[in-house]
Amino acid sequence: MEPALRLVNISKSFGDVAANSNISLDINRGEILAVLGENGSGKTTLMNMVSGIYYPDSGHIEMAGNVVAIRSPRDAIDLGIGMIHQHYKLIEVFTAAENIALGLPGKLKLDRAAIVKQVIEIAEKYGFSIDPHKRIYEMSISEKQTVEIIKALYRGSSILTLDEPTAVLTPQESQRFFNILRNMRNDGKAIVMISHKLNEVMELSDKVAVLRKGMLVDLIQTKDTTAQKLTQMMVGRTISLNINRMEAKLQGLRLKLDAVSCIDENNTFVLDNLSFSIFGGEILGVAGISGNGQRELCEVITGLYPLKTGTIEYFPPDVSYAVNLSGKTPLQIRRLGIAMAFVPEDRLGMGLLAQMDMVGNLMLKRYKNGRSIFADRRSPRYMAENMIDELELVTPNVYTPVRQLSGGNIQKVLVGREISSNPTVLIAAYPTRGLDINSSHTIYRLLNEQKDHGTAVIFIGEDLDVLLELCDRILVLSDGKAKGILDARNTTKEELGLLMTQESSTV
Repeated sequence: MEPALRLVNISKSFGDVAANSNISLDINRGEILAVLGENGSGKTTLMNMVSGIYYPDSGHIEMAGNVVAIRSPRDAIDLGIGMIHQHYKLIEVFTAAENIALGLPGKLKLDRAAIVKQVIEIAEKYGFSIDPHKRIYEMSISEKQTVEIIKALYRGSSILTLDEPTAVLTPQESQRFFNILRNMRNDGKAIVMISHKLNEVMELSDKVAVLRKGMLVDLIQTKDTTAQKLTQMMVGRTISLNINRMEAKLQGLRLKLDAVSCIDENNTFVLDNLSFSIFGGEILGVAGISGNGQRELCEVITGLYPLKTGTIEYFPPDVSYAVNLSGKTPLQIRRLGIAMAFVPEDRLGMGLLAQMDMVGNLMLKRYKNGRSIFADRRSPRYMAENMIDELELVTPNVYTPVRQLSGGNIQKVLVGREISSNPTVLIAAYPTRGLDINSSHTIYRLLNEQKDHGTAVIFIGEDLDVLLELCDRILVLSDGKAKGILDARNTTKEELGLLMTQESSTV
């Protein structure tokens, strides 16, 4: 089989860190190739060289037997290579059709009717569902992903690389997406999928390339391997794929929401009459299709989103009174002596400052504790060094800007910083999104440890299997409403899925 693309002895370093070392790999037409590896193993760097974001230090790329130079994303597009990133690059106020045609050479005035016709033809060919006239800000996550993929196909891409394509999709959306990828493969497209979800890799891919520490460990037919074998190749040792859920030892009511409602700038309810309680020593999972109030729930509890109606009460350990948090700012909550930690889904937008190093980011959580006008960097430095050892962080040193770390290591820094404050309430929004199996299990272990210490943990997740294995109870959100609170030990994915899509409340 003539490969669509051939990587020959590709190497790339950033300073003293070798991201890729002498990788040779064929990407074939009519095939889905999964690329696996721990965070920081070089997967995204390798695909960024294919898409023109980086250029190799050594080695070369071949197409049709000829060496090609891909020095920019424009070069990649011209060669028929499209990359779908985790964070979509779309203009919110433009329609789907306008985004798809944006940046292409041609007349200054768009022939919108012709563009819409082509978009519909592509959608029908592969099984997409899209409204070309819909604006991006009105779309769900899966609709935005559809726009990105059709944009690549519209520009003539025959080679598609997708970075964690199902990270924010529901199980139902993922299955529809798999069918589309199979249709594209059957049409002769070459598809590369970076993923950490082993069950999806086993279900969808034809071959698997496993990277470890920047090197290609193996290229294997999917039918000839197992999830356990792939994990061992990724990590270099045998690890359990099971999540060990600890028994809940409830230590008193910690947080109570009563008839909480919030509205957005369009006077639309994003949280609607939401009521629930959480106790110390338990993990309460929150399930729901992305964009159904999860972010607003986290932010209204932590004082980052305005409360319209209802009350939020905090119950300190070992006391009988409640503290009213309704309408309080994060600073006011802190001044009340409440140890509340928040791991937001936007790691570098809300959680950490990208240009600062580990020490600086740890200081952000603690700088108000100092008594001097001069910041004490010693304690945060020791803490950062301990985090590197305990969480197996991969970084040149504690003074490396966090933006230079892999996604998994950035998340470990964020989670480690929040846990270091010894919270009584910990809210974690999608803390393992885009993380490899080993890093994910590190996060699960940390959450379980907090639960064992008596912390009330709210875990917002998208993987229903993880929610069922890790959590004690699961709150299902849809349109900002509570559709049910279930015992995680006695429910199923199917039951959760039904509640996530039903219209009437069952609480």
